[in-house]
This record gives sequence, C-alpha cells and structure tokens, in this order.
Amino acid sequence: MSLEVSPERALRRLELTVLRRLDGLLQGRHQGLIPGPGSEPGDTRVYVPGEDDVRRMDWAVTARTTVPHVRDLIADRELETWALADLSASMDFGTADMAKRDLVVSAVGAIGFLAGRVGDRFGAYVLHGHDVHRYPARPGRPALYGLLHTLLAAPEAAGSADLGQAIETMAAAHLKRGLRVIVSDFLNGSSAETREWERPLRRLAARQQVLAVEVIDPRELDLPDIGLVTFTDPETGRSRDVHLSRRVRERYAAAAAAQRAANRAALRRAGAGHLVLRTDRDWVADLARFVLGQRRSARRSLSGRGAVR
Repeated sequence: MSLEVSPERALRRLELTVLRRLDGLLQGRHQGLIPGPGSEPGDTRVYVPGEDDVRRMDWAVTARTTVPHVRDLIADRELETWALADLSASMDFGTADMAKRDLVVSAVGAIGFLAGRVGDRFGAYVLHGHDVHRYPARPGRPALYGLLHTLLAAPEAAGSADLGQAIETMAAAHLKRGLRVIVSDFLNGSSAETREWERPLRRLAARQQVLAVEVIDPRELDLPDIGLVTFTDPETGRSRDVHLSRRVRERYAAAAAAQRAANRAALRRAGAGHLVLRTDRDWVADLARFVLGQRRSARRSLSGRGAVR
C-alpha cells in the first residue's frame, strides 16, 4: 500500500485486494482467521473416517438414517479481535516495494477486514515512540477505516519502544478469550539476554489465541556490496560509517539469520502462531498460505484426536 495516493484510495485498494484475493481462498468449514473449535452446534453431515472426531457424532441422526453422521461446530461469532501495531522508529524503513510501516498498516487492515467478515469487533493498540494508544473494538467497515486512517496519518516515531510493556497493557485490559495479533519486526530487545517481549507474549498466549506477524525488509537480512555506508539507528539517532567488505557482509548476514532464528524459537515457545511478511514479497499470498496451512493443521489435529479415541 503506497502513501503516494490519497488515504481513502489507498484503503479502498487495500480492501479490494484483501477481499478479492483472500475471500475465495479462505472459504471453508472454519470461519475465522485462525480456526478455533467453536462452541455452537451447526448442521449435520456424513461422518468421514479418519478425518472427523467421533465425539461429535450425532447419534439421533445416525440412528434415524442408519448412516454415521457428525454435527459440525460453528465458530464463535461476535468476538473481539485485538491487534497491537508496532509503529516504533524501526518501522520507518524500507528498501523494497514498501516501507515496513506501510506493511504493518496493510497487515492490520487485512486482519480487520477478515475479522469483520465473520462479525468480530476489531480494536487496536498502537505502539508509537514511548506511548501506547488504544482504539476501542468496534464492528463494521467505517470504524476500521477510521482506525486505518489514523495509522496512515501517524507521524514518524522517535525514541525507543517497549514492545513487552505494550503486550502487557493489551493483555491486562482484555481477559475475554479471542484472537490477539502482534504486528512488529520484533527487533526491540531481541537479543537472547534482553528479549523482553517473550515473557509477556507467553503469558498472553496462555489465555488467548495469538498470532505474531513479523515484518521484515530484505536489507535487514543481508547487505549489498556498495563500499562505505553510513548507518543510523532510528531509535537512538546514533550514526556510524561502515565499509561493507565481504567479511563484514558475511558476519552481518550470519548475525541477522541467528537473530531471526532466535525470534522464531521464542515465538514457538510462547505458543503463538508465526507469520512472516516481507516488504519485497507478495504479502497477500503469504497471508493466504499461512491461513490455509493453519486450517489444514487444525483438521489434522481434530482427526488425530478422533482416531486416538
């Protein structure tokens, strides 16, 4: 999503992109962005051995038809989906098709549009500089458009940000079960000693369904062979001249790969779903592949539990 066009046109383009490309792909038995078990009984259908959980067998219909039937569960509706959008200084960076900040707004918009399709209320916390701003959960397209307009209009942030504290703030305010989405580059406090967001995220995932959306720019993974470059830390403003020799680039790539691997492991330990979106890739296709993969895993999990019993 480019900020060179008007915000209204950018948002309409985003909505059309998400709904046109994802709506057909994401139809199916599971109604939500990340499938949950649901709680309300739905329609009955013929039992499929090896796929269906026998605990959902509808014995009345089975006896009446003499053919095994199960009753599907309807995904819970009118839940609250909350997103935490990281708009800290490190997000004002991009060397590919869009800036990381634009990708954060696009991801939040996509999740909001999909949540709205199943009737969920959608709210957000925005981490901007040292502050965390709360936008109440509301249903409907106008409320989502208002939130996205606010994100697009947010000025560039300054200073360091505390992602862990922002997660704590969101977790403490909303105890009712639902989907919680963290959209960040997870670079804030990402060393093994100071990964301050891991413990709050683990506590959040113990009570809620959590999706961590990691936003990456390709220049954060490797550096080009362009000689002398001035690097500036966006959160501290400190600068340093570095000659990008082959050895420096190899060491940088190895350190970046190790950091991302450690983040993946931390998110897995926390029990969060992990989706990676890159500024140089088709993020809509990556989102669709992730959701479809989650649904296949959920079906295998349900069929596995049924087979055990």
